[in-house]
Amino acid sequence: MTGKKVRVLVAKPGLDGHDRGAKVVARGLRDAGFEVIYTGLHQTPEQVAEAALQEDVDVVGLSILSGAHMTLVPKIKELLKGNGMGDVLLVVGGIVPEDDAEELVKSGSADQVFNPGEPLDNITEYISSKF
Repeated sequence: MTGKKVRVLVAKPGLDGHDRGAKVVARGLRDAGFEVIYTGLHQTPEQVAEAALQEDVDVVGLSILSGAHMTLVPKIKELLKGNGMGDVLLVVGGIVPEDDAEELVKSGSADQVFNPGEPLDNITEYISSKF
């Protein structure tokens, strides 16, 4: 990473009420030297995009286990662009079938999708490589 601390917003959009993985990733990112903001559960896409804008983040990390990733991720990407934040790195973690993960990346809705059990080092290295 550069001298500037990379700011990461970790968000739980939608109705998914399980956030242990998001908290583990947030702590791992913090321990790796990132500045982390966690939004808490049940955020709307609009709340996620507004938090990203207000916190002036470099990265938005979405944790989605509900199966709503094909709706939530493109909506959040669209809202980020609308806020002038189209260049923010958008990564997704959670239960995302391989075909859906490929489509999210191919369409430009997500920069990277991480599956459950992904080593924290892989996530921190990926984000660090972008800055």
